[in-house]
Amino acid sequence: MEREKYTILAIDDEESIRRLLQKELATDHREVLTAADASEAREMLRTNWFDVIVMDLRLPDIHDLDLLIEIKDSIPHIEVVMITGQGDIDSAVRAIKLGACDFIRKPFNLERLELVVEKAHQRVLLSRENTILRHSSGLDQEPVQFIGNSQTVRDIKFLINKVAPATIPVLLTGESGVGKDVIARLIHQRSACAAHPMIIKNCASLQKDLARSELFGHMKGSFTGADESREGLMAYAHDSTLFLDEIGELPMGVQASLLRILETQTYRRVGEKEERKVNIRFLFATNRNLTEEVEQGRFNEAFFHRINAFNIEIPSLSERKEDLPLLVNFFLMRLSPDKTLYRIVDSAMDCILRYNWPGNVRELRNVLERSIILAENNIITERCLPRELVSISEDSQAPLTLESVEKNHILKMLHFFDSNRQKTAESLGISRKTLYRKLEKYAGQ
Repeated sequence: MEREKYTILAIDDEESIRRLLQKELATDHREVLTAADASEAREMLRTNWFDVIVMDLRLPDIHDLDLLIEIKDSIPHIEVVMITGQGDIDSAVRAIKLGACDFIRKPFNLERLELVVEKAHQRVLLSRENTILRHSSGLDQEPVQFIGNSQTVRDIKFLINKVAPATIPVLLTGESGVGKDVIARLIHQRSACAAHPMIIKNCASLQKDLARSELFGHMKGSFTGADESREGLMAYAHDSTLFLDEIGELPMGVQASLLRILETQTYRRVGEKEERKVNIRFLFATNRNLTEEVEQGRFNEAFFHRINAFNIEIPSLSERKEDLPLLVNFFLMRLSPDKTLYRIVDSAMDCILRYNWPGNVRELRNVLERSIILAENNIITERCLPRELVSISEDSQAPLTLESVEKNHILKMLHFFDSNRQKTAESLGISRKTLYRKLEKYAGQ
């Protein structure tokens, strides 16, 4: 597997030392930039992302260890290696106490220099990964599927495949439980940043007063309780995807700041003067009607038009009931312990087909998970379904046609036999020719 490239900043007032560090540390997976003093280093830190800093203990334009303190206070997830002379050991020990990860003496032992820098980079990776995992679902690296064969599902899959490689923001809309998170993970997994974890945040969980800090990060002392500098979700999502669910809950004041990031790919942490450059793919989701929210003055109009650049509307489950047999079989296989094969009787399937599923796919999953627990001899009957679901089905005034029942059963059996048409036809007691004819008919509907 190809190693990901990272960048080192070497700070030393001696040009010969800077050249040596650049020559010895630069490899195919490491880039080395240099600065001659603290002022130049600050400028480099404003415009570049660094993982490791190799810094001389004594610089001409700053007192003692002030630059180290400044860096550790303002930039989380970065490691600093100090360069020391023979008489600087006491200062080097103080530097370690202030947050430096190690020190190397002049003249350099090049093998030790290489080892120390690599060790520092591994610490950075571990620190970032631990933080990112707290903000990611942990599921985006697992293959996901959007189950269904209806025309609306085929249209959505077409849109996913088209928009995934692009960088345009995507707005996913639809009722709660329709699978907006599944669509978001599919887009991320087929994008250029699929190798990185997708960062996920439900905007409804943001505390109004701290929303800006959680999204953008903050500097030490920027507000009461800011005892240390912290990165926000923007930093963790750099070179990856940021999925903001329930975007309609984002405070109006923060929407304008997020709009600026969408426009410029730059942001400021709370209390920070300089802007940072990021590379983020944005995905948004909501179950609200944002057009109405804009009209009522509850959502920023410019922000809405920017995030609505590419909209994917996910229909409710009641609008694509022809996908129910496929979804039922998918969940029965997915949720069954030890891959046990569960069968659902036709009368129970009829109840599922008649029900309108106000909770959408999420509700269907919960019902089937319950049914598996209640099943006798791995068979799911009406007794395994919630009473209210069966009662509503019994009172339904929209009976299923024989043709729709036949279609649902054939598609269910085809899915059961992994699209093996010979086995499906044998199981149904019909010829392959008859099965092909019926499938062609369903495809044209």
